[in-house]
Amino acid sequence: MIGGVWRNKVFTRLAQQHRQFVRDLVMDLQALAIALENRGYLASCYTCGGEMNSASFMASLGEEHLIRFLVSDYGITWTEMRNDRELMKLEGAEAINQLQELADLIKYQAPTPPKPNKGHAKNHEVFLREDLIETERVRS
Repeated sequence: MIGGVWRNKVFTRLAQQHRQFVRDLVMDLQALAIALENRGYLASCYTCGGEMNSASFMASLGEEHLIRFLVSDYGITWTEMRNDRELMKLEGAEAINQLQELADLIKYQAPTPPKPNKGHAKNHEVFLREDLIETERVRS
């Protein structure tokens, strides 16, 4: 007994809730990537396997302005880059708040989309896949 009252399998229940939270977040990232693409932005969301337990999301918001959002059982990170330099990196709830700001921007402001650069997009697609492979490597 720890701290007086002990509930049976409380940690198992919390782990299951966390896994469901991650799955929900992965589905939301996929929907956000589609919404961004529909507005003319370069965006993608990659997952590994069918369990939806991790994702690598990336969006180009303009010339050399990139957003990367990683989610897995191990954590959540938001990284914002401009000209290949990291401007901001947040984790956990703060990362999710930034994701909400991005979603609100798309929903309410309808900015002018950047002109796609096919070579630039391909480089970031490779970068996204490398992030996801690294996430899965760490999990193994």
